[in-house]
Amino acid sequence: MRRDGDAAERGSTLPLVLVCWLVAALMAFGAVAASDAFLEQQQVQSVCDGAALAAANATDEAAVYATGVGTALPLTRVSTQAAVADQLADGGTALDSWSTATDGVEVTVRCTRYVQIAFGWLFLGGEPLERTAVASARAPTAP
Repeated sequence: MRRDGDAAERGSTLPLVLVCWLVAALMAFGAVAASDAFLEQQQVQSVCDGAALAAANATDEAAVYATGVGTALPLTRVSTQAAVADQLADGGTALDSWSTATDGVEVTVRCTRYVQIAFGWLFLGGEPLERTAVASARAPTAP
């Protein structure tokens, strides 16, 4: 009994082609998801940077009038939190949480937002992705 070489190989390329298309599709979906996550991080970082700058300009007026202005504007936790809350209310980008910390001269703002990304159902199981940004600012003064 003689077997034809072409007949034995017939159809064997179909699984290979399907696997290649599947890998290519996963790579494309992954690139879109990673790009979406990156852009969301950039947006959260931008909002956090603006909030930190607003907080750095929120001086404690009582401390300025009591001790004067040295090499930096005096900051308090209350004044920086109020400035960040005002900035975020005006900005229009909703954050899930934020916090401020200050040493009296420099302020650090931490912003967190949970976002749904493109193809998140495939890579994250439908769970939101946490995007966190930290920004610091200091408002120096001229001597």
